[in-house]
Amino acid sequence: MPPRRRTAEGDPPPKRTRQARPAKPAAGQGEPAAGPPARTFLEGKADNPKRIIVRIHSAPPHHNAGGEWALFSMLRPLAQRGHNVQVWLSRYGKARDPYHVDGIMVIPLAARLDFGSAVRHADVVISQYENVPAAGALARGYGIPFVVVAHNPAPVIFKNIAAGSTAMVVYNSLHLQAEAEALFAERPKWLKPAQEMVVRPPVYADDYATTPGDLITMVNLNREKGADAFWKLAARMPEHRFLAVEGAYGHQIVKDLPNVEVIGQVPGDQMREQVYARTRVLLVPSHAESWGRVGVEALASGIPVVATPTPGLAESLADAGIFCEAGDLDAWEASLRALDDPAEWSVASERAIQRSKDLNPSDDLAAWVEAIEAL
Repeated sequence: MPPRRRTAEGDPPPKRTRQARPAKPAAGQGEPAAGPPARTFLEGKADNPKRIIVRIHSAPPHHNAGGEWALFSMLRPLAQRGHNVQVWLSRYGKARDPYHVDGIMVIPLAARLDFGSAVRHADVVISQYENVPAAGALARGYGIPFVVVAHNPAPVIFKNIAAGSTAMVVYNSLHLQAEAEALFAERPKWLKPAQEMVVRPPVYADDYATTPGDLITMVNLNREKGADAFWKLAARMPEHRFLAVEGAYGHQIVKDLPNVEVIGQVPGDQMREQVYARTRVLLVPSHAESWGRVGVEALASGIPVVATPTPGLAESLADAGIFCEAGDLDAWEASLRALDDPAEWSVASERAIQRSKDLNPSDDLAAWVEAIEAL
């Protein structure tokens, strides 16, 4: 087959904005975990830069969910290597004109540019969540390698992964990879992707590490994330101060308690200053969580994380997590009160720092970039 003709057809105008870079953390308690400096683990430029088209529903800085920040963390080293990475949005949002995030062009749906033309001239198409069926069909129609980033085992996603000619699926955890393998085994007519790999949601410790504060914090106040438990614990412990951070999706459950401060959605590059610098303990009482990026971000500052033992949180936090069963408020309260002891908190903080070091994303991202460049 002759090589596809490269063209600028469908390219959006090069309008550029820039997100503020976070300041360096304070010295002392909560030093960044050891590891290579962020954004420098891959040296040099790609020999054959690719045009990479990504289809998702929403993007930072207006939509700040863990799945989207994880994806941008994976796209960032591709852009640094000289690849032309474009993220095309499928839902209307606040932005109307194309803008940049860390060298990655984001094209809002309101820009009314031709996504089909962009795919037709792509070298690789990447998608996740609800856009997998349509983006996959379009990529396959044009014969473009299609890559799925999987954050959960939703059958609708895996049925479309198995529709044929998916070049690669990227799982966010080992437990999700195992669940996917079980789904493929149960459905022998499904076609497995040509390639599979695990890339844990990348968190650079030095992007988030700071000196912890003095509040008990929860991020994303929807019911599925455990907001009911958060508000009950705050009511049980009026002598403690809590921080409630609204999330990017789901109905946010907000109440008025004198010991709880509620703040709005916080962009990922502002979480260090606005959230972790004020947090002593992070609560993650989620009913379901395929990984739990917010917990890993907190580990970078040595912030203990009290969480439900979902498969994702058990894998991401490992022995640094303090786990309580959902609904057992007595256990959650006892864990928080135990951390009032400076010695107990210090031991938990040391485990958090060590786990953050263990989760250095450099190897995962190097393998990811190599795999994309080989397509």
